[in-house]
Amino acid sequence: MHLFWRYGYEGVSLAMLTEAIGIAAPSLYAAFGSKTGLYREALDRYSTMAEFTLSRTDEDCLTLDEALKHLFDQAIERVTGEQGERGCMVSIGLLFCHPDHVQLCDELATRRHDMAERLENDLRHWLPPARCCDAARFLCAVLQGIAVQAKDGATAHDLRATTNIGRAAVTAMIAV
Repeated sequence: MHLFWRYGYEGVSLAMLTEAIGIAAPSLYAAFGSKTGLYREALDRYSTMAEFTLSRTDEDCLTLDEALKHLFDQAIERVTGEQGERGCMVSIGLLFCHPDHVQLCDELATRRHDMAERLENDLRHWLPPARCCDAARFLCAVLQGIAVQAKDGATAHDLRATTNIGRAAVTAMIAV
């Protein structure tokens, strides 16, 4: 997972994978079917670690601003924290690809779209339904932007300044 996270799908060779895992290529193929199969499993594992939502429990009476701060704090920790690599494996791992990998690229686009839908549903607690789609797309743009900035070396402090503006923009939608 960390190799794919660091270098993207196309930046990781079979030799890099077999060396990191400590197995021969035939064993990798037997276990995962292909490099693509391993990448999909790595994405699934990453996604369980990095799924961000604004979901609330019944006891959780967060304001929209508090929920957004929590969302962005989790994202900043994921893209800059010591437990992982810089950036987001789903946001920037395979934006452009060789023609042989278009299906995989499309799968990542679907994962990004699914995140926007989850955020849109979560936002219904605070925003008028007509504003939720726009707000969710905006939040995804901010999240993807901080992933790129983190990959380029931005600090958590830098990214918080960006997300503070994002929080203000979305909370202003309550009044609209």
